[in-house]
Amino acid sequence: MTTRTATAVFAGGCFWCTEAAFELLRGVLDVTSGYCGGDAQTANYPAVCRGDTGHAEAIRITYDPDQISYAQLLDVFFEAHDPTQLNRQGNDIGPQYRSAIFYADEQQRQMAEAKIRKLAASGRYRQPIVTRLEPLTAFYPAEPYHQDYARHHPDEPYIQAVAIPKVCKVRAKFAELLADPTPRQGP
Repeated sequence: MTTRTATAVFAGGCFWCTEAAFELLRGVLDVTSGYCGGDAQTANYPAVCRGDTGHAEAIRITYDPDQISYAQLLDVFFEAHDPTQLNRQGNDIGPQYRSAIFYADEQQRQMAEAKIRKLAASGRYRQPIVTRLEPLTAFYPAEPYHQDYARHHPDEPYIQAVAIPKVCKVRAKFAELLADPTPRQGP
């Protein structure tokens, strides 16, 4: 039996932390850290860190839509970061850390718009949601040392301070979506 796959591309701050939050979900087959929103020539960490390439640090989620839906991934996305911070997440500042959904088709765009409208109407946030909807034109995988970074470096202070709290929040809020609901240490 062949598994159906689909992809979602999100930017919600540092890709190390966002990647870690999605890797624990049932039906998520792969999460790749990378760059989205700029061109191929500037799709590298030193250039993106300058903040002037148009790229965001993003993740590409390959998932089985029979196990987890795009709508559920959107729920996790909005829970795993602060969509009201413009061009930043916490101490990570610059347009490369913007909140963005890179939609692959009209259905993804419409679902993302509907989710943002619903969240805005809910009164959950004191500030307006600034998540951008951008068409997915290309996704450039980040350098190999960025892949699964939180998993390979769980004791690094930045991972302890930023990634692990996101992972714990997703575990607590979305226990029914976890691939392995057993709590464990680290991302």
